[in-house]
Amino acid sequence: MTQVVATTPGLFPLPDWAKDELSDLKGHQKTDLVSGDESGAIVEAYDEVRAEVVARQQNAGLDRIVEGQLRWDDMLAHPLAVHDSVETKGIVRYYDNNNFYREPVVQDDLSADGGDVAADLGAAADLVDEGLQAVLPGPYSLADLATDEHYGDEAAFLDAVADFLVEEVKSFPDVETLFLLEPSLVENAPADGEDERAAEAIDAVASAADAEVVAHTYWGAIEEKAYAHLMDADVDAIGFDLVANHDQNVYNVQEYGTKDDVALGVVDGQNTLVESPETIRDRIDWFEQQTNNAYDTVYATANTELFYLPVNKFEDKLDALANAADLEAAEA
Repeated sequence: MTQVVATTPGLFPLPDWAKDELSDLKGHQKTDLVSGDESGAIVEAYDEVRAEVVARQQNAGLDRIVEGQLRWDDMLAHPLAVHDSVETKGIVRYYDNNNFYREPVVQDDLSADGGDVAADLGAAADLVDEGLQAVLPGPYSLADLATDEHYGDEAAFLDAVADFLVEEVKSFPDVETLFLLEPSLVENAPADGEDERAAEAIDAVASAADAEVVAHTYWGAIEEKAYAHLMDADVDAIGFDLVANHDQNVYNVQEYGTKDDVALGVVDGQNTLVESPETIRDRIDWFEQQTNNAYDTVYATANTELFYLPVNKFEDKLDALANAADLEAAEA
């Protein structure tokens, strides 16, 4: 019997009050907002909004609760953007949309730097009794979003980014699930040889986690060869974006199989139209029918990060995901 777990890939939109307050506070602070440099008022504001989004997920009834990644002004590039060995330079486009981030330029060794993400996750752990989920950029996507001015070799740089994320994961509090977000596997498909290295980097990060690990891909489908290599990584589930390209994702599973668990992007993280619980359930059922499989666990999630949405629509989608999981439980 398939267990449907309602969750999200994180990176939530800031509520208007927090956006205004933090903009004002940051405007009065002269230092770079790297880990440890935020003023007490900024830290308190983030603590307050984190508690708000955790409570909202709990009230919706989600099975996995994320920290929200509300400090991630640079989206998936954040863990590097706050690293002491990285200089943030010009503003660059975040994939193919109208969002932008500061380019993280790596200029020295990516040694462990105290666990910026782990610290935020630890704050969330104080608010969550069970079902805590960590979110990280996958190593391939993080390396893709960054610029290397230190290692001088793409393979060495990817390994260094993976090693950095491994140390971050080792600093985590107890979590039930880790989502590694890997949109670059779709948006900037790895070349021959690089696809195997990408899978090995994901495997290294996943192997460091004492949790169920999902390698979540989105904005389309992975090319076949890269998908076949990803199947070799020691992850518990691979994520498929059924909003952007359901047919090719189904083909990959039909052709190469998948893990016993699967994550399905069944809610559009960039569109304000709110899916009904019945629509979400139908998309899950359709995937199982097309792949002729009943999975141990289906992580029902948004296909992309959620910061693109207005807060009210974001909250509606949380409710829809949780209600869809309840529908599946009731029918079972």
